[in-house]
Amino acid sequence: MRPARFLVVFDADSTLLRNEVIELIADEAGRGAEVAAATEAAMRGDVDFASSLRSRVAALAGVPVAAFARVLARVQPTPGARELIDAIHDRGGAAAVVSGGFHEILDVIAPGLDADVWRANRLSVRDGALDGTVDGDIVDAEAKAVSLRTWAAERDVPPNRTIAVGDGANDLRMMAAAGLGVAFNAKPAVRRQADLVVGPVDLRELIPLLP
Repeated sequence: MRPARFLVVFDADSTLLRNEVIELIADEAGRGAEVAAATEAAMRGDVDFASSLRSRVAALAGVPVAAFARVLARVQPTPGARELIDAIHDRGGAAAVVSGGFHEILDVIAPGLDADVWRANRLSVRDGALDGTVDGDIVDAEAKAVSLRTWAAERDVPPNRTIAVGDGANDLRMMAAAGLGVAFNAKPAVRRQADLVVGPVDLRELIPLLP
């Protein structure tokens, strides 16, 4: 693994991506509005993320794996995402994504944006459909912070040359672990605790922050 001059770690849903992917999958089960309300509460920090994710994933039971093609067609990168990642690489940095969302989507989207590494949850499948559970450990706030530290160490990047970009309460530990924590398109609690708040929903606004 090549060393990097610096590391930028992004949250996925509502940060690197415009969408909350779990809500798009829930639409396939006819439960989009219900899951959207639960997601909003989790992102505000009103409820425990891991418990909330388990209950929201339970609402996805029965969605066929074939529906992911429709979900992927609806996923939209945030404006400026590719330009920012290109700028990171042009300056010798690495771009990573850590998500409370799902590998089933990120494994397609992240390579298309030229991300260097990514981590997310996996959905359990039985007989060609989601069974309503998460496969393996949940990527929660602590897992996000650990991912940032691990990826930085693997690339010989000191903590003060890391940037974390997120919008929800489950991003706060990752942002605290980084040299610079950026609230992007963020909930009030995140804006209050971030080192820097970026208002316009355009990731090109972050290019001047790169070392």
